[in-house]
Amino acid sequence: MPIHKEMDYTYLTNLLQEFTSISNIDNAWLFKSQGNLGLQGMFSITQPDLLANMRRRFILSCNILKESDNSVKFLWAPFPIEMSGVSMIVPSPSGSKLLVIRNPENEAPSRFEIWSSSQMEKEFHIPQSLHGSVYNDGWFEAVSWNMDETFIAYVAEEPYPAKPTFNDVGYKKGDSTDKDFGSWKGQGDWEEDWGETYAGKRRPALFVININSGEAKAVKGIDKSLSVGQVVWAPFTEGSEQYLVFVGWSSETRKLGMKYCSNRPCALYAVRAPHHDSKSKEQELHSTEEFHTLNLTQTISSALFPRFSPDGKFLVFLSARSAVDSGVHNATNSLHRIDWTDGKLYQSAKIYDIIPVVLCAEDGCFPGLYCMTVHNNPWLSDNCTMIISSVWHSSEVLLSVNVLSGELLHISPADSNFSWNLLMLDGNNIVAISRSPVDVPQIKYGMFNEKAKRNATWGWSNIPSPIFRCSDKVRSLLSSLQCSILKISVKDACDGPTKGATKPFEAIFVSSKTKKKDVFDPLIVILHGGPQDVSLSCFSKSLAFLSSVGYSLLIVNYRGSLGFGEEALQSLPGKVGSQDVNDVLSAIDHVINLGLASPSKITVMGISHGGFLTTHLIGQAPEKFVAAAAINPVCNFALMVGTTDIPDWCYVETFGTIARNCFTKAPSAEDLTLFYSKSPISHASKVKAPTLFLLGSQDLRVPIFDGLQYARALKEKGVEVKIIMFQNDVHALKRPQSEFECFVNIGVWFNKYCK
Repeated sequence: MPIHKEMDYTYLTNLLQEFTSISNIDNAWLFKSQGNLGLQGMFSITQPDLLANMRRRFILSCNILKESDNSVKFLWAPFPIEMSGVSMIVPSPSGSKLLVIRNPENEAPSRFEIWSSSQMEKEFHIPQSLHGSVYNDGWFEAVSWNMDETFIAYVAEEPYPAKPTFNDVGYKKGDSTDKDFGSWKGQGDWEEDWGETYAGKRRPALFVININSGEAKAVKGIDKSLSVGQVVWAPFTEGSEQYLVFVGWSSETRKLGMKYCSNRPCALYAVRAPHHDSKSKEQELHSTEEFHTLNLTQTISSALFPRFSPDGKFLVFLSARSAVDSGVHNATNSLHRIDWTDGKLYQSAKIYDIIPVVLCAEDGCFPGLYCMTVHNNPWLSDNCTMIISSVWHSSEVLLSVNVLSGELLHISPADSNFSWNLLMLDGNNIVAISRSPVDVPQIKYGMFNEKAKRNATWGWSNIPSPIFRCSDKVRSLLSSLQCSILKISVKDACDGPTKGATKPFEAIFVSSKTKKKDVFDPLIVILHGGPQDVSLSCFSKSLAFLSSVGYSLLIVNYRGSLGFGEEALQSLPGKVGSQDVNDVLSAIDHVINLGLASPSKITVMGISHGGFLTTHLIGQAPEKFVAAAAINPVCNFALMVGTTDIPDWCYVETFGTIARNCFTKAPSAEDLTLFYSKSPISHASKVKAPTLFLLGSQDLRVPIFDGLQYARALKEKGVEVKIIMFQNDVHALKRPQSEFECFVNIGVWFNKYCK
């Protein structure tokens, strides 16, 4: 390695390590302190550990003091406490108990610990004969205490079926043990899983544990074709039956990839919770009929994140029916309500629309609901107002929603350069996180100004915190950067079939404040995946690193991105490789025409569909880019469709939503021809830009053969190519070492051709 390159590599790795060390808040809770002396906050924090290639989890506590002038102070504990080996922590509703779950390793039992304020009170080991690991994936994941804090419902892997055992003679009857070295266990029947990141994981099933006895039971009456997630306890009165409400995904035929895909049909179901008192077998058999599930949302194709109002009068849920009905993997959400009359279950209960799908909003108006999740406790004290985080164009904002009247208000500050995310509620006050591409995240405390009456507003104050602390060097580099959101006109507006498809899209532009006139930093064009996803105006350690080493960033939310209305989003399927490519080229021309970038120093990078665009752009506009980096890129639909966990995506993006069900058949010769013509590989012969490929060998979404085939085609043509293979990583390349090495190499690669 030449000396200058080695010095460059050393500098970049040292700097990226300073960015990487910044912590993240994963969750937070509020508790009444002992003796009612105010409130205590508990924050779950993660920090990458590069040497161990894992994310370490910490708990940091604070006292929250409210002053007479309505100001708030957070008094932080001097040090965080590491939660080693912990998969999940879930406080009880009253805050008097804490559940700690430790998932098994190497066929060990799951461990459930119940903690009080002073000690661990109980510990239960759940054998793998009952279930495997508890799901903590953020999607199927669900751990829910009942209101009297005697039972906990949760989702875990169903147990593995018995496998055949063989010895030197042949098949061996009876069960073998680990100590029996004269035999081995066979593979048994292969079973489909839910694809990317779920490889080898068993069906998510529902369980309930009695925290007094430690007895855990599978919930009966749930059809084996259902995968279960997002469970909550339904409200109940003393002496009445207790019910569980959960989301169920049917898998009677093929399971398609679930990760990042909200278009999988699902419904809300209710089921009676099992009793943990002793019963005879005759009684158990006699009561089996009572356990059958009830589908609460038969008239709608999607129901997610069920949340009961604090007074138990209604059940609110999010729906991704636009995604399910059209076939795109994500789309505009809607919000709905079911009245929960006296806790009685009605299969034909009326579903009320609270927030409908927005097709095309007027300028400055609410563009539609785009939620990644719904907070576990989103309610203000009136029992009918929810606080929701939602994407609004290129930012995430906080909304208040009255679920009875449908009134919706944008309550976070209007500065679109910042994104806001709900952390927790303190009565009618809000604890949130605010961040921008050039600002380290900041905790904010929001208080409603009741005296303002008609012009009621929320006031926000900064909460100093040690959590997002960064080095002086990082803070100095960030202070030299600026960020803006650009609106870019659509060039092919005449071809748009809908009004929403003709409206401007956006790009986030990050640049130096101190650049000299007519001296341009090299430009990195950054493209998100999906394509039904969005790049938010929020802090990214990796992108902040790239902007801090002398690059301007153009982060494009081309048409088809979330946050701009359903018509704009649905304009892309069937036009990938053309409409999205033209939007990116328009965005590049826009910043050049504004005098913000030089046409001679442009690079491009993206992941997944962003990699698809990256490889399309260097083929369709070969003179425009001096270098490229593609992370697990889609390069050839014709190859991908037979190996991916989302073949439906290949059809919808290539042919349009009319082809959403075509994946069930083998592709025809005509299908394969169109797949090829819409793919970057059809333009590979024109590529000139040196291209870096970063591939996860365990990727089930875009299997590595897709990127390798394209990279080899470029090599054969004499284009400079570098491939880095991450042997133990998946599609997103989110393991700490993978993410670190990925962006260090992108920095070195672009430096080689731009500086």
